[in-house]
Amino acid sequence: MDAILVALDVLTTPTIIVVVIIGVTWGIFGGAMPGISPPIAMALLLPFTYTMDPASALILLTATYIAAEYGGSIPAILIRTPGTSAAAATLIEGYEMQRRGKGGEALGIALVASVIGAVFGLLLVIFLTEPLSRVALAFRPPAYFALGILGLSVIASLSEKSLLKGIIAALIGLMIATIGTDPVSGVVRFAFGYPELLSGVPFVLVMVGLFAVSELFEQLSIPVWEKISATRTKLKLPTWAIQKGLFRANMIGVGIGSFCGLMPGAGGTVSSFLAYNESKRFARDKASFGNGAPEGVAAPESANNCDASVSMIPLLSFGIPASTSAAVLLGGFLIHGLAPGPALFGRNPDLLYSLFTGMLMACIALPFIAFATLKLCVLLVNQPKPYLISFILVLVFSGSYSINNSIFDMSIVLGAGVLGFGMRYFGVPVLPTVLGLVLGYLIEANYRRSLVISRGDHAIFFTDPIAAAFLTIAAVFMVLSIVQAVRQHRKANNRGMPS
Repeated sequence: MDAILVALDVLTTPTIIVVVIIGVTWGIFGGAMPGISPPIAMALLLPFTYTMDPASALILLTATYIAAEYGGSIPAILIRTPGTSAAAATLIEGYEMQRRGKGGEALGIALVASVIGAVFGLLLVIFLTEPLSRVALAFRPPAYFALGILGLSVIASLSEKSLLKGIIAALIGLMIATIGTDPVSGVVRFAFGYPELLSGVPFVLVMVGLFAVSELFEQLSIPVWEKISATRTKLKLPTWAIQKGLFRANMIGVGIGSFCGLMPGAGGTVSSFLAYNESKRFARDKASFGNGAPEGVAAPESANNCDASVSMIPLLSFGIPASTSAAVLLGGFLIHGLAPGPALFGRNPDLLYSLFTGMLMACIALPFIAFATLKLCVLLVNQPKPYLISFILVLVFSGSYSINNSIFDMSIVLGAGVLGFGMRYFGVPVLPTVLGLVLGYLIEANYRRSLVISRGDHAIFFTDPIAAAFLTIAAVFMVLSIVQAVRQHRKANNRGMPS
């Protein structure tokens, strides 16, 4: 009953309605601009959420997340340039439909599939998050420490080509997390006389620098993308007959998106390509794939949007982000002093009910705003790249300055941007750095608390059954990743050998 009352209150609050509209609109624009992925679009908003109430801030971020997943399909279909990595699978059939004069239909199919995936994922979030969080009530400091280690084991799947580089990136994040006051003894560490660092490096600023600024630096070296012809761009929703024929593809998409969303590190890109492959496998007309098959648009879009929603479950239940966007969202929670997990359900149930309602409002608003903003998206993508980069840089630095009115904060963003660009240049993934930064405090604080409880005996991590289980799973993940890396290395060597 309380949940219904909170939902009704949120639905009729003008401020929340405006926040949802802004979030969805910005998400579509952010997703539509090549290079501005969902986590970057969310990270750009983080500084502006400081002064907002927690419910509005989190609804703004989740609305952006949901809409950005759809926005990425717009340039993928129209100019063969995916706005997000998750939209790369949509490009295959979507652009073929565009070439055959069916670009508007492809956009409509992508929009409907996105809404189906997001709503299905939201239902799973509502029904699964709270039961799973009850399990976490049994957690003690050793279990939380082990949970953080398990989260770090995701590095293996975020390390792209090199596990070693992924570990190095994670260590960078953990090192940054140690700056500031010691959580147990109160000793100041690595502040170098700067009072701004006594409370640590704000991870929000590091995220903005690593994601947004480094991406802008990289975009400077990439050729300008193709322009969209506004005369041939008109969104057209699929008829009921077409939509009925896409039922199987959409169900494949939500099934795979649900599974991948729960798996740390899988992400929307993996789920969309798996969904494309399986929709092709089970399609009645396999020959149409490669020639503009509507199923090849519907399945990836329903998968990556369902994945985006479902990735909220491990975040809200255990405080572990299953994707980069979820890590940025975790930053939104921590900004307002909220720690996702079982305690959140006990202390702030209204906040979660508001968040779920806000996500539902974003799903409902998405089709309407998508229709209204398509031409604006085309206009935005067609602007000269230097103008767009300049605009986003102004947004980044004005937002970071507005948090504390501090030039020092802007220098942290710039420094993180340079660090991120350097990591990209040398092929070091930035995602493990974010994971190390976000989980650093959780791991260190609970490790030290555990040792205080056990009077320095490390056996506590193995006598606690939950901690032992998590550490075992993390070890299995790491061993499997090492085995996979060794196999890939051997295959690469064999291909390089003369026959």
